[in-house]
Amino acid sequence: MSDEQSASHGAIHDPGEVGRTEHNAGDRVIVWFSNKAAWLFPTLIFAICAQVVLRSSGVNQAWLDDLQWWLYGASAMVGIGYAVTTHSHVRIDIFHNNFPARRKHLIEVFALVWLLLPFIILCWDLTLQYAISSVIADEGSDSPNGLHNLWIMKLFVNLSFVMIAAAVWAAYVRQLKQLTRPTLFKQLLFGFPSTLFAVNLAVHYVILGTLKLTVVDLETGEALKTRDLLKLPIFDSIAIGAEEIKITMLITLSVMIVILVLSGLWSLRRRS
Repeated sequence: MSDEQSASHGAIHDPGEVGRTEHNAGDRVIVWFSNKAAWLFPTLIFAICAQVVLRSSGVNQAWLDDLQWWLYGASAMVGIGYAVTTHSHVRIDIFHNNFPARRKHLIEVFALVWLLLPFIILCWDLTLQYAISSVIADEGSDSPNGLHNLWIMKLFVNLSFVMIAAAVWAAYVRQLKQLTRPTLFKQLLFGFPSTLFAVNLAVHYVILGTLKLTVVDLETGEALKTRDLLKLPIFDSIAIGAEEIKITMLITLSVMIVILVLSGLWSLRRRS
């Protein structure tokens, strides 16, 4: 069997084997983890069948209903990262298939780090407090006979966005390699919307975390709540000409410039 036929054969039975020689370390980790997580599907099928049999026998186990949603949610989240790595997601290509290779790689780079990754980072940020609140409340099932410790699933959803982001970045580096030498500087520069968004979040949480540890209510001596901390001057905006820009964004831009300069020096040193 030729290599091309083997790849085609692998595309049907194991998408993770397609293009394996081009996979970087990040791609291989995602494929390995996803292959292990694939055991969630037969477990899900078993849970569904067991609940059907039990219900037909007049026995209803609410925890099995909850387990089905847990397994389905976990497998779906892991599957997103796997699909990004293996290109096994559904694509409707009207023009893309007929484009030259370079244009295809440019489109992939743009789609991955200018469109998809910022959305994934946003999802992580939005679900972070959602997960933390669930952990603090020790959230459980609405049913007394349900599957408790619901915070485990909500925490997993948040962490799964980290995995998806890693899968997107690894795929981006692989696509960028087809266009240029993917030094760290080029990775950060060409993925600027994603890197800027990530740095902005890091700056925000570092400042917020520092304030939580150092600022207290003068009357009660207790730490201020997040909503009160966000009213402090550091989170205000300042006027620059006719525009207003948040102080945290100015800090972000400064940090981003430093990161780009350091990564550029690092890349030059590695080349020499």
